[in-house]
Amino acid sequence: MENPFIYSDTNKRYHTLDYFYKHKFHSKVFKVSLNAGFSCPNIDGTVGTGGCIYCSNLGSGDYAGNVEDDLLTQFNQVKETMLKKWTNSKYIGYFQAHTNTYAPLETLKKDYELILAQEGVIGLSIATRPDAISKECLDYLEELATRTFLTVELGLQTIHEETSKFINRCHTLECFEKMVKELKKRNIHVVVHIINGLPYETKEMMLETIRYLNKLPIDGIKIHMLHILKHTKLGLIYRQKPFHVLSREEYVKIVCDQLEELRPEIILHRMTSDPNPEELIEPKWLIKKFGVLNEIDKELVRRNTYQGYALENKKIRS
Repeated sequence: MENPFIYSDTNKRYHTLDYFYKHKFHSKVFKVSLNAGFSCPNIDGTVGTGGCIYCSNLGSGDYAGNVEDDLLTQFNQVKETMLKKWTNSKYIGYFQAHTNTYAPLETLKKDYELILAQEGVIGLSIATRPDAISKECLDYLEELATRTFLTVELGLQTIHEETSKFINRCHTLECFEKMVKELKKRNIHVVVHIINGLPYETKEMMLETIRYLNKLPIDGIKIHMLHILKHTKLGLIYRQKPFHVLSREEYVKIVCDQLEELRPEIILHRMTSDPNPEELIEPKWLIKKFGVLNEIDKELVRRNTYQGYALENKKIRS
């Protein structure tokens, strides 16, 4: 069956990050995950305490570098591994763990510029919160974006206030939207994180989050499946009062529904989660990451649809 999706030169029916990098940089590009040892305003009491209820003590950086190592050591360890598979690759330094704009500006500059100066680095990706980017940081990021390919990743997770309070996000939707617009005004690439399967959310609520993001000038999205980890508040809640966890089949169908409603130019940076198996309580099916991705591919082929199909055909599902 011929692939009808325009942003693809493979069998993928959605706009993959690999496709975007290949056409922008004409090279294999890897993100090198780093842990710079930053904290989070939702941990230290600035806006909240305890952090988001699903976060491990590594602050969503389970596969970032070892914080005990300096940044260059972390960077070179990953780079050397990648070079064994693909020579002449290019790299994006990914500041992943915790909130990576939450530090004095001079600290941020020192860390960002150190990685940017490494051979083969063509960009930086900075994971942060919409309430943790100061005006002076924004000004620096704007200047930085004129010198390199800069991406800022904003955690949103959901547009629904009740859920947001339950998971202890401690920022408003208004704050998020304002920051997206501020970053885009400064010509900065914006990627948004959302989570499917948050406690008590329905499929329609998850689709509403996609419809909201469709109206914003975002460049990319990361779709995660909620995973419940040991030693987290969410893990404690689940053990005391179990809630419904999406099956793999439910998750695949929801993601495909979301893709059909997502603007085709938006880049899919992630479509499932990649939890540490030793810490995972549920869902166990997440351990087989590539199996999940394969099922998404097969479901889109079965439907003969693709990213943006519902928008193109005016078939928004109810």
